[in-house]
Amino acid sequence: MKAEQFQIIQEETNRETILHISGELDLAVVPQLRSALEPVMNRTDKALVLQFKHLKYIDSTGIGIIVSVLKLRDEIKAPFYVREVPPAVRRLFDMTGISRYLTEGTEAEA
Repeated sequence: MKAEQFQIIQEETNRETILHISGELDLAVVPQLRSALEPVMNRTDKALVLQFKHLKYIDSTGIGIIVSVLKLRDEIKAPFYVREVPPAVRRLFDMTGISRYLTEGTEAEA
């Protein structure tokens, strides 16, 4: 079975920076994710949204990156949301305890 190609598509709206993440998020593609996050992580003028609708797999390295994003966004008091977390990924988030810290939202709060 062929691995799903990892891809990040960035979308900007008036209130959000949305990173659409698809494929498999593992150690091999972490540098790609870090590169996409770097220019938007410290922005406080827009909510940062990770859209997981097409995420097929995430490993502990990927979860570690999400935890890092959570911590930084909390420190700088900037909104951070996840959207459309697939059931298999949600189960992993639940098992690792990260779910209670993630905020799911359809759009950024005013």
